[in-house]
Amino acid sequence: MSSTKPGRTLETSLYAAVKAHLERLGYEAKGEVCGCDIVAVRPGEPPFLVITELKLGLTLELILQGVDRLAAADEVWLAVRATRRGRDRDGRAHKLCRLLGFGLLAVDPARRLVEVLAEPGPTGRGQTPSAGLSCSANTSAGAAIRPSEARRGSPS
Repeated sequence: MSSTKPGRTLETSLYAAVKAHLERLGYEAKGEVCGCDIVAVRPGEPPFLVITELKLGLTLELILQGVDRLAAADEVWLAVRATRRGRDRDGRAHKLCRLLGFGLLAVDPARRLVEVLAEPGPTGRGQTPSAGLSCSANTSAGAAIRPSEARRGSPS
């Protein structure tokens, strides 16, 4: 999560609402793990890694960050600050997220509300993210789950 100019809202302002949302869904969520904004797993269940990236707006940089996370996660969510008429409300953005296999969340940090705008699903590339994780230059998020459970499988 990066900082912005003084007086501006920070990405970190989205963290509490998104963490609470994931916890309501039964996940144990941690912030800033192996370069990922939020990493979540359900304790006591077979390993299923959820990575959420936070940004103030839906940008190409956020989309590319999500693409990078697909190789290391079972599910990727992009969380942005909720707007009334911004890119987060554009149906084409929702379609793009679904095509890429991401979920999209609109977050109102002041009211700690999270709205699901697009559900994650299979990627448009004909395969789902791999279960094989490792912390390397290519998939740094892989180490996020290693402390809690070992994973087996081949990387995609």
